[in-house]
Amino acid sequence: MRAFAALAAVSLLPAVCVAGNKLTFDDRVELTRGLMAEYGVLKAALPHSRSALAFDAAGGIDRNQWAKAAQEDGLAAKAGSTVQVTKVDIGEDRIVLQIDGGYNGGRKWYRNATIGGGTSSIPNQTPIGDGVDDNAPFGTSIAILFHKPLEPMKAADIKKMLAPVLEFDPHSVTEIYAETLSPEVQAAVKSGHALVGMNREQVTLALGRPAHKERQTDNGVELEYWTYGEAPGKFTFVTFKGDKAIAVKEEYAGLGTQVNDPAPPR
Repeated sequence: MRAFAALAAVSLLPAVCVAGNKLTFDDRVELTRGLMAEYGVLKAALPHSRSALAFDAAGGIDRNQWAKAAQEDGLAAKAGSTVQVTKVDIGEDRIVLQIDGGYNGGRKWYRNATIGGGTSSIPNQTPIGDGVDDNAPFGTSIAILFHKPLEPMKAADIKKMLAPVLEFDPHSVTEIYAETLSPEVQAAVKSGHALVGMNREQVTLALGRPAHKERQTDNGVELEYWTYGEAPGKFTFVTFKGDKAIAVKEEYAGLGTQVNDPAPPR
């Protein structure tokens, strides 16, 4: 029996090792929080493409695809322009960043912001021109391809990876916004917790985008429920009335533990 138990334990080791290298829910939250709404300055021209522009995690941009997209649909933005990440999608083997609202995104106020020193074309390619139609949509998406299941990583790793194309401001828009919050809310955001009284933007800053949203009417009052988490592990449920969180509840593996509702943040 002991020999059988030992053999069974050894047989489980590969599975444990693989599970340990899997991107966790907390990793996904950190990636979303660290990339969502961030501003960056382009170091190369950004094509306006219907399909996400491929960026190999190990090798960089797919120059052929980027050049073809630029020839077919023109540029989303010139080198030196400021752009913003407006959506983060985390898949099994890729992370897709929507830039300025995606292909159908509108013109942004920061579009004319530029810095010197950028190139005017995709690296190692014939210049594709610097004309941008001011009346056209200005958005696209970049798909960072890992070609294997995602392993634990941080938003800073993704920013460093994209450095040849997109340089993020070291003092990010997320940090600037966080500095305007009360100390209590700043502490909650930093630790990844939601508080009663937070608005939707603050909850998203603390927890990222919810895995599920649902609206219901209770005694004539419309409520919205945000759910975070995946099994096995911790689930967080946030209830909104209007733009304010009126209840926060956490459960772990189906065992409910009500979170004490602190005073609303100032």
